[in-house]
Amino acid sequence: MKGKGSRTSRLNGEYQKEISEIIRRLKDKAPDLKGLVSVTEADVAPDLKTAIVYVSIYTKDEAEKQRSFEVLQENAGYIRHELSQVMRMRTVPALTFRMDGSMGYGAKMDELFKKLRENQPATKDEDDEE
Repeated sequence: MKGKGSRTSRLNGEYQKEISEIIRRLKDKAPDLKGLVSVTEADVAPDLKTAIVYVSIYTKDEAEKQRSFEVLQENAGYIRHELSQVMRMRTVPALTFRMDGSMGYGAKMDELFKKLRENQPATKDEDDEE
């Protein structure tokens, strides 16, 4: 089936966009949903019955981050219902949320590289550039 991959990719992107918008509105209804919640990927199964939604959550501490993730999991049914209102499809997949640690990992690596640069003595070439 030619074009199946592009359809799945398009669907994943559409789900990612719509779920992001629903989560933004959910923050008004769920006060425990705190921080910056970013939907980094939506992976819809080929049979369209399930979808794994990867999220990245930035909060002031780990406990708040964990609570926000729990709120998302608790509201998966609500988010699915809201999706059914905007997506023109016969079935809307059951949603499973997973934490996407890649952004946190990237931020941690950036911080480590920054510390390395700060701790290195200036070389002659760097002194000439200033």
